[in-house]
Amino acid sequence: MPEVKTIAVVGATGAQGGGLVRAICADKTGEFKARAITRNPDSEGAKALAGLGAEVVAGDVEDEGSLERAFDGAYGAYCVTFFWAHFSAEKEVAEAGAMARAAKRAGVQHAIWSTLEDTRQWVPLDDDRMPTLHGKYKVPHFDGKGEANRVFAAEQLPTTFLLTSFYWDNFISFGMGPKKGPDGTHAITLPMGGAKLPGIAAEDIGKCAYGVFKRPQLRGKFVGIAGEHLSGDEMAAAFTKALGVTVRYNDVPPDVYRGFGFPGADDLGNMFQFKRDFEQVFRGARDTAFARELNPALQTFDTWLAQNKGRIPLDQ
Repeated sequence: MPEVKTIAVVGATGAQGGGLVRAICADKTGEFKARAITRNPDSEGAKALAGLGAEVVAGDVEDEGSLERAFDGAYGAYCVTFFWAHFSAEKEVAEAGAMARAAKRAGVQHAIWSTLEDTRQWVPLDDDRMPTLHGKYKVPHFDGKGEANRVFAAEQLPTTFLLTSFYWDNFISFGMGPKKGPDGTHAITLPMGGAKLPGIAAEDIGKCAYGVFKRPQLRGKFVGIAGEHLSGDEMAAAFTKALGVTVRYNDVPPDVYRGFGFPGADDLGNMFQFKRDFEQVFRGARDTAFARELNPALQTFDTWLAQNKGRIPLDQ
């Protein structure tokens, strides 16, 4: 019998890592098994993954030694950071470095780094089309991940660079869902103009990552994934159909969005402006057809809405 290969998953109780662990556990071919890495193996989320058959081990992205122990003996490693826990791109770069070094020392043969574009390649810091944030970034939660690509390359770790897309789940948990306005109608508000936004169900990122691990020839390559590319008007029409209330698309200038005042509004305003102004670059890097090859169960926005419409907060 062929050897069963272990895939060690950082952030296993989060959106991306959890999707990957569940995808591995659901695959009964037995080619791979999941090792869920979490800071708290006694959490309810960790226990749920153990119940699916995952090995659960302790590991912390701020503790390189714990990561090396967690990666020991693993064939693959899924490496991801969560900017919104601390709002620090520098911290993301440091965490990525810890993961890359630990995986290299542990002898990992295929790493996936969940990454995004370093927008400063297209919008230099002295470009005043959008403000510079934290002194040295345009879109901090993008730029730190893009900067960290070099860390994985410098370690000569066999890595696939997975370019992810906007989570449709943000319409549930990030406060981006339809809001009722003074006139009684609902709207989604984005500074995207008429540009199309690549989006994906968070669960599908993990499923696509599992497809990448099954293709060792993707080591050293950039792979971009999305479920669909949709304009604001197209998403509003889908919401209208799924929710049974009229939802319109409220396009605002990026400056207005940056001024909304919630934590990270300036970062997200810059992000949406980047996706709008460099639509062809951003969309061109994210191939829905290839994502479907990696994950044949890839959801469209309509499919995702049908499954999740009851979870979307809707002011009545």
